[in-house]
Amino acid sequence: MILTLLVALPILFALMLVLIKGDRAVRVFSLVSSLGLFVLSLCALTQFDRASADFQLTQYIPWIPNLGISYFVGVDGFSILLVVLTSLLTPIVIGASWTAIEDRVKGFHIALLILQAAVIGSFISIDTVLFYLFFELSLVPMYFIVGIWGGENRIYATYKFFIYTMAGSVLMLAGIAYMMIQAKAQIGYYTADVMELYKVTIPFSDGFFTAQTLLFFAFSIAFAIKVPVFPVHTWLPDAHVQAPTAGSVILAGVMLKMGTYGFLRFVLPMFPEAVQHYGWVFLILGVIGIVYGALVAMVQVDVKKLVAYSSVSHMGYVILGLFVISLYGISGSIFQMLAHGVSTGGLFLMVGMIYERTHSREISKYGGLAKAMPIYTIFFLIITFSSIAVPMTNGFVGEFLILLGTFEFNAWLGGVAVTGVVLGAAYMLWMVKKVFFGEAGELVDGSHGELKDLNVREVAVLVPVVVLIFWMGLLPNHFLGWSEASIKHLVDNKNNYA
Repeated sequence: MILTLLVALPILFALMLVLIKGDRAVRVFSLVSSLGLFVLSLCALTQFDRASADFQLTQYIPWIPNLGISYFVGVDGFSILLVVLTSLLTPIVIGASWTAIEDRVKGFHIALLILQAAVIGSFISIDTVLFYLFFELSLVPMYFIVGIWGGENRIYATYKFFIYTMAGSVLMLAGIAYMMIQAKAQIGYYTADVMELYKVTIPFSDGFFTAQTLLFFAFSIAFAIKVPVFPVHTWLPDAHVQAPTAGSVILAGVMLKMGTYGFLRFVLPMFPEAVQHYGWVFLILGVIGIVYGALVAMVQVDVKKLVAYSSVSHMGYVILGLFVISLYGISGSIFQMLAHGVSTGGLFLMVGMIYERTHSREISKYGGLAKAMPIYTIFFLIITFSSIAVPMTNGFVGEFLILLGTFEFNAWLGGVAVTGVVLGAAYMLWMVKKVFFGEAGELVDGSHGELKDLNVREVAVLVPVVVLIFWMGLLPNHFLGWSEASIKHLVDNKNNYA
């Protein structure tokens, strides 16, 4: 029941916002309600048994019995912390957008709450059709968030984002339908229950046009676009640059993880022979994404676009760890999903805060910001250290585990992947040097007015981010332990997950 509340209550709160008058009242109600939902997600966490690989906190309600489609929700070690992360980021972005969103405030907060419900719904769905519905529903509020409150080229970015992700999802829907038909043939009834579909045997042979291979690529393309994996990543930088701060944080923080979560939940367990046979494709694409994203980030003149391409690079590590299919690799990938959500989300928050003051993201127009905004500089440096995987921060743990698993799998692959760490430090530290140190730029020298440092609200928004950076970096077992049983079950039974 508690998982259902995490989906139903945001929708209920969004409907209640329609009746509330006044922008300030809308903001306060949204913030208080989202904080309540975060507390509720922590209650779900306290009821979760880390030692079990089974789905927990489940609720089952038949929906379309003739087709075996149901409202079936639950969490395991792959999903529980993603639910908590989603619930945490929503009040953070509401706080960060307090003064940034001045137009259609009510509509903005309604879209945010519905987006939260859709993302959590995707992470808790055990029924594949239900997962697909939530997966697609998340596109709608993000479409409006970017399209209405985004930048100058928001319409182009919105269409590109929507068409890319919708096109991939159609392939997944066809794959789900085929799996349900195979369930009818093999176990005697239609079902969309993922635990039943794990039992369905899909034929595999060396030829490309075999059922399991086609299903593997149908699901994988849908999730690869969502991650996004090179070369289907081009929608992401445009969406990030044009989205308002809240949209960028939610997109980087949790929406991209719907893709990597999909690989964990569906692709790796359902199509084991195809994963073994064609997994090298995603190993190579992951490494290309790491290096390519870093190299393109190095030549950006827009700080938000730089962070967007860094996100492509970091998500390449997640894909690499998943397809190594080892305890270290998958543990690192899940940890990196959380760490990336915190650190990259934090960077987008900070870019939004300075943009609100200067209305520019051009790196060359800054310089000397450390003297003008010392508190802002301290927070930015801490989050940057996390992004470049400095030891004792959360970014280090995930990347280290992924590289450890990769070197065990293939030393050459690991050797190429590790260059991404060096390149990441190069472009982030170059950007920090240009923006914060040296001679004051035209936006910092006082000719455009005095820059005010972070206020109490902005510090309050960033403190949870910094706390998580060091908590995850210094005490990683507090986070790794939640998924250990589920990962071990997947690795030990990767050829027969049922």
